Amino acid sequence: MKLGILETGEVHPDLKARHGDYPAMFRALLRAADPSLEFAVVRVVAGEMPASPGQADAWLVTGSRHGVYDDLPWIEPLKAFLRACVAARVPLVGICFGHQILAEALGGRAVKADQGWALGVQDYKLVARPAWMAGLPEHFAVRALHQDQVVDLPPDATVLARSAHCPYAALAYGDPDAPDAVSLQPHPEFGPEFMDELLALRAGTAFPVEAAAAARASLVRPVENTAWAQLIVDYLHRAAATRAAA
Repeated sequence: MKLGILETGEVHPDLKARHGDYPAMFRALLRAADPSLEFAVVRVVAGEMPASPGQADAWLVTGSRHGVYDDLPWIEPLKAFLRACVAARVPLVGICFGHQILAEALGGRAVKADQGWALGVQDYKLVARPAWMAGLPEHFAVRALHQDQVVDLPPDATVLARSAHCPYAALAYGDPDAPDAVSLQPHPEFGPEFMDELLALRAGTAFPVEAAAAARASLVRPVENTAWAQLIVDYLHRAAATRAAA
């Protein structure tokens, strides 16, 4: 399977040399679950856009420091491309910003939330469990770093998981047992060292020093990154097989 990574954000130069860019993080995460995966990167953040949904077997939208409401020339073309993928039945995964823009593209809304920042290891609860999510415990933790979140659902979205801070933390679009797309607000691709350095770098500028310190302290807690990697890979293979058989 060839997975196209739609790169919508850039890692700070001080961190990129040690931890790689967002596509590198996703390659490491997902290849651990399926070494046979092939990847192609499209730098949407630099103005690139795929020629068509069929340029890859599936697509993943990365996180970004940008908001879906920002006046950037690539935001609306990206939304149109995501809708084209759904129409063509090419499976999609969105993470953090990708979660938000996928929801927006399909009729929902994401904003800078009144709850403020979610930082560090956050706790989530499954509220729906399609068969392809059988490997995830009902209560799970993932590293998060976001101020924006989805506040209005698309018409055909099913909430899969929520937290006290983020009621729409994971979504399936279409039939939840065979979704057109899935998305997740937190970051299963973030390792603890990268997140610790990122929190330290942005403390006192992007978010308060005290909040960053509490988030850094939470990074000793275990997270379900491996389980989410397997879920994503399983979903993509199932979706691609269903499309091929249609």
